Amino acid sequence: MQEAQRLKAEPVGPNPWKSLPAIESLQAFLVARQEQNAVADPAVQPEVPLARFDRDQAIHLRWTLRDIKAKRTKFSPVSPDDLGILVEMNLVEMRDDVPVLTNEGHRAIE
Repeated sequence: MQEAQRLKAEPVGPNPWKSLPAIESLQAFLVARQEQNAVADPAVQPEVPLARFDRDQAIHLRWTLRDIKAKRTKFSPVSPDDLGILVEMNLVEMRDDVPVLTNEGHRAIE
């Protein structure tokens, strides 16, 4: 019993929170993490391409992008006005008179 009490009273090892190098390395880690979070700040993030439109038009344009992606443009043709907006925003490009999504267009509907 005395041996068990003696073992509990003795420190197991050095306290990492009291040593200066551990605190400095923890501070360096936290500063690096804050810098990463600063890059992921919403103010720095690129804006959503369809955010400048009202809700109904943004939904309509997203469905147009989905129709173009699924190649349903023969069944439901794309309005020339919608196509002009999407080409101007670099979300769609024309290949052989067929609208095709660009990489930005794919990202906009994901």
